[in-house]
Amino acid sequence: MPDFPRTDVNPAENPVSSEISAESLILHATDNQVCRITLNRPETLNAITPDQREHLIRRFSEASADPDVRAVVITGTGRGFCAGADLRRAAAAGEPVVGDVTRTIRLGAQRLIAAVLDCEKPVIAAVNGTAAGIGAHLAFACDLVLAAESARFIEVFVRRGLVPDGGGAYLLPRLIGPQRAKELLFFGDALTAADAERLGLVNRVVPDGELDKTAREWAARLAAGPTRTLALTKQLVNASLDSDRATAFAAEAAAQEINMTTKDAQEGVASFVERRNAEFRGR
Repeated sequence: MPDFPRTDVNPAENPVSSEISAESLILHATDNQVCRITLNRPETLNAITPDQREHLIRRFSEASADPDVRAVVITGTGRGFCAGADLRRAAAAGEPVVGDVTRTIRLGAQRLIAAVLDCEKPVIAAVNGTAAGIGAHLAFACDLVLAAESARFIEVFVRRGLVPDGGGAYLLPRLIGPQRAKELLFFGDALTAADAERLGLVNRVVPDGELDKTAREWAARLAAGPTRTLALTKQLVNASLDSDRATAFAAEAAAQEINMTTKDAQEGVASFVERRNAEFRGR
């Protein structure tokens, strides 16, 4: 089953009007070649509805294909980054038929996490508050994770007697090892931003008031980099965790072959020979 929003969020007090579009609940803007995606349901700590999930998947796919986007930042409004999946529609659907849950997970939470992992542009999570369940996995799937000091990460599934979804049992062992992953998944305790950084789940913890500034600075650096090189590097690193050495080395050689055809690689070599700073164009 999908994960639950935080227990202090009462869905009955925060109904989602059918007139409210996913576009208004997920803000989107591109500036200076950085695509910024903001979850915008602060009254539910940004719990994700199915419509929002599909909108997010579409945004990551569009960012991959858009040459004018060279980095992506995802964050939330209010006190929460993302409190998980909004289950009200699922709860109202009644008793599931055999196969429904598998289909829901495969076409829902797993597609969202895959969209982040497969995005051809580097993705930064700017975690501004609670990241629970699929919200935590959404952050962990990103290439870089910045966390405000007030952020918390919660593997909430076990509290409801549920198996983790959204790639949690895939992501966590690869990030922090199986023993630490089991500790988080078995107990479901809230993890502070500082502890998440210590474990290696977060790249950097910053004061709450500096999160947006730091995310913008990191995104600007990535957007000024060799975009295709970063995409190939991301692909190599992600694939290496599921590859043997021979496969990883072959993939590395193939990526080098592809990358050397890009204008940015040629510019990088030329700038070295000419002893100047490289000016990458993302091509």
